[in-house]
Amino acid sequence: MALLLAALGIVVLAGQIAIGTSRGLHFAPHELLRGVGAMLGLRDPLASGQAMLELRVWSALTSAGVGASLSVAGALLQGLLRNPLADPSLLGVTSGASLGSALALLALGGFAQTLLGASLSDAGPWIVTLAALIGALSVTGLVVLLGQRLAQRGGLAMLVLLGVAINSCIAGALAALQDVLWTNQQLDTLQALQAWSMGTLTERKPYHVALVALGIAVAAAVVPKVARELDLLASGDDDARSVGVNVERVRALVVVAAAVATACAVAAAGQIGFVGLVVPQVVRLTTGSSHRTLLWLSLLCGAVFVPGIDLLQVLVADARVLRPNVLMSLLGGPFFLALLIAYGRRRVTW
Repeated sequence: MALLLAALGIVVLAGQIAIGTSRGLHFAPHELLRGVGAMLGLRDPLASGQAMLELRVWSALTSAGVGASLSVAGALLQGLLRNPLADPSLLGVTSGASLGSALALLALGGFAQTLLGASLSDAGPWIVTLAALIGALSVTGLVVLLGQRLAQRGGLAMLVLLGVAINSCIAGALAALQDVLWTNQQLDTLQALQAWSMGTLTERKPYHVALVALGIAVAAAVVPKVARELDLLASGDDDARSVGVNVERVRALVVVAAAVATACAVAAAGQIGFVGLVVPQVVRLTTGSSHRTLLWLSLLCGAVFVPGIDLLQVLVADARVLRPNVLMSLLGGPFFLALLIAYGRRRVTW
């Protein structure tokens, strides 16, 4: 199945690079091969369109990396919390990235040329990405520090409540910030903030790819260390301890890996919801609940799912009509409702 997913991923990425955001602006297969070869230094660049093709390559790789990061993060958290409805945003990391990006956009004036010099404006997207990463990792540190103490006293429910509290605090701060921007008619900044909150997979650069690759690397390094332990934790903390599982260590590793993977994905592409919920569920239904396969297949499926949905939108609508977070919400909302109905018939443990 892994080989099938890899082959499907190559086809999807090739299609996304060739077609881009509109079916009217596409590359033929030989142009695609030549352009990619030029990026690797093996062929001469295309006479026209080489820059556009390279931009599409980075965007396609970013979308695959974001899907992989969010999916494996969701699978890790679902295993840790023993709840199939858990999502990477549960810990508040996504909200932290949103706050960091909002503060950066406020400082930059939404990239308005009247407020910024040309050099600073060109660096604006890089600064927003860095600020989002700092915000997400700051929340990650807070969750790790407080979560361990709270979980020892009140169990996993306290970790969930900590995420809810963080999300609520940051949501209030973001609402206040948007209200101030609207009152002062800083529409450029408000528009940039709203656009970031809907996610973006276009005009990505090499540093975006490097960022999501970092998140995937951290999660992939943790997966072999916790896969067996997560299977044992499914029967409860006490039973896992009785067979030698260091529950606190596993909990810390999973939280850090999921948070860092989510932080890097959100910093690179903005908010994209439901991926970490939908993909692990589909994998679980097809391959079972063993984390030794679930975690790796979630990573691979996520790398195909996000660019695949984006490509499907272009093929159906002839253009990229909806931003990623909007598109995923339209698809993920009904899926989440179906899961609630299905799991509502049986007890879901926390």
